[in-house]
Amino acid sequence: MENPKEQSFNNWYKMTIIDILRLDHRTIRDQRITSHVALTSRAFGASSFYYTGEQDSNMEQSIHDVSKRWGGDFSVKYLDHYNDLLRNYDGVIIHLTMYGENHEKSLQTIKNTPGLNKFLVIVGGPKVPRSIYEKVDFNTAIGWQPHSEVAAIAIFLQNLVGNNSLYYSYPNSEVTINQEGPKSKRSDRFENK
Repeated sequence: MENPKEQSFNNWYKMTIIDILRLDHRTIRDQRITSHVALTSRAFGASSFYYTGEQDSNMEQSIHDVSKRWGGDFSVKYLDHYNDLLRNYDGVIIHLTMYGENHEKSLQTIKNTPGLNKFLVIVGGPKVPRSIYEKVDFNTAIGWQPHSEVAAIAIFLQNLVGNNSLYYSYPNSEVTINQEGPKSKRSDRFENK
């Protein structure tokens, strides 16, 4: 039986939509990083992934294959430009940038504002246009040092939705994680701790 806090979260999470926008994908240079941003977004509870830059059908197929095997309804869509998405988005738009405010401050405001259940989280590419900084609701930093978009999206989404999404098994998954199997075993040294 779920405790009331978990039940409250699960009800919120089921009604929450998290979309991700990756700016300026470069097919050869960014294939792995963009794939990892998409996979991390999926694992941490996002429902869709948009990207701009160069269209990459191989990356799209790779993400589709993972979603088919591991379950869920995660979608990937290429956009010629982000303007229409930002203009028509009817939720909270958050840009992850090392130049933004501390992410904990942004999240505190988000969590203290009732009724928010749709989020577009933007991660940049080589050079983020000034218009992005001006069109979003929050410019949010996961630290004020340069690091990976994958780390930024993981930390932000984990802080937004908590740990529950990390251990969720989708009903339509072809993969089953066996917690009693040898891959989940601790060493004898830590077995009884």
